[in-house]
Amino acid sequence: MAPSQSYQRLPGSGTSPKIRNHPSRQHSWCRKEVLVPVLFFAAVFIALVLTMDTSTPLQEGQGHTHIVYSTVTGYFQQDDPKTDPKTFDYTKSNFGLIDREYATDAVVDPQRKKTQWERFEQQVTAWNSEAKKTEKKVAYKLLYLGRHGQGFHNVAETFYGTKAWDCYYSLQTGNSTSTWADAHLTDVGIAQARANAQFWTSQIQTQKMPTADTYYTSPLTRCLQTCNETFSSVPLPAGAAPFAPVIKELFREAIGVHTCDRRSSKSYIASLFPRWSFEDGFAEDDPLWDAELRETNRAMDVRTKRVLDDVFAHDEGTWLSVTAHSGEIGSVLRVLGHREFGLGTGEAIPVLVRAEWKEGDGPVLDGGEWMRPVTCKEPPVVAKEA
Repeated sequence: MAPSQSYQRLPGSGTSPKIRNHPSRQHSWCRKEVLVPVLFFAAVFIALVLTMDTSTPLQEGQGHTHIVYSTVTGYFQQDDPKTDPKTFDYTKSNFGLIDREYATDAVVDPQRKKTQWERFEQQVTAWNSEAKKTEKKVAYKLLYLGRHGQGFHNVAETFYGTKAWDCYYSLQTGNSTSTWADAHLTDVGIAQARANAQFWTSQIQTQKMPTADTYYTSPLTRCLQTCNETFSSVPLPAGAAPFAPVIKELFREAIGVHTCDRRSSKSYIASLFPRWSFEDGFAEDDPLWDAELRETNRAMDVRTKRVLDDVFAHDEGTWLSVTAHSGEIGSVLRVLGHREFGLGTGEAIPVLVRAEWKEGDGPVLDGGEWMRPVTCKEPPVVAKEA
């Protein structure tokens, strides 16, 4: 087994990594073990640039403004540290929306005839209206964060055990009974997504819950399928934005090593959902996945901050749906300053976000660390954990 190694871009160099566990090699740039990661990070840097619209003055490091995010607490049960993610059921708690009064109730619903979601929508609208009257640029948005349904890779990890999965089986494309490279949904995963479709339909019809202004999704197949099975059949109210998903490269799961997290080609995705939109610059083949290096949480958070900046800078909608992964949703929550809140397959939570554009450059963000995880050349002797 190879020892775990950590790679990081040098400050100001953009793409040149250093091998932190081997300081003696830092000046031997022509050696193979250094040159390979250098070339890899160069490719990743170029790919990340291509997936972003660099013309916006709202990106960090451009000398204009930067965006600071925070979670607005006190409105959803999942914000409360007392709420246990393991027992919380969003389908039985009105999506976690707390039954409370709002400052706008006296004007918009003095008789309290509207639903909790209708009154909450009025409060968020009022916040955004008031924000436009101030010198500060502030926006409030609600993110509906949904994890994909059960995929074949989830079944495989459960069968083999996490240690054996991470060490050996995640590097394979499948076994004799299933394929998990860019994993598809199982029948259970499809059923989970369809159950969410029924939940959304009920919420819209009985609670008048706002529907998404934009539907974003990871480019990995399990998320594409989940997004489609969840929303395509939901009857939308008059005036609602149509279900027209936007596929964004950087809303994907942790990148590298695991074949389940290597996306399929743009042509293949388009063949599955020909009417869906790709963000500008979306490459034909996966430009980010690497067979030997994998993102750390820090690297994911840097990537997630970039995609959130892109969305908040260009999307004027208030209610946004994001279909993603457990790791990526965890990263979104960290970037937004939300408490850790794990989601099972097919589960979802709303998060109320306050974004403020501040003058000047934001914190200097490097690319974060990428690790060379410990792997096995042969299947472990004990394939399944006790």
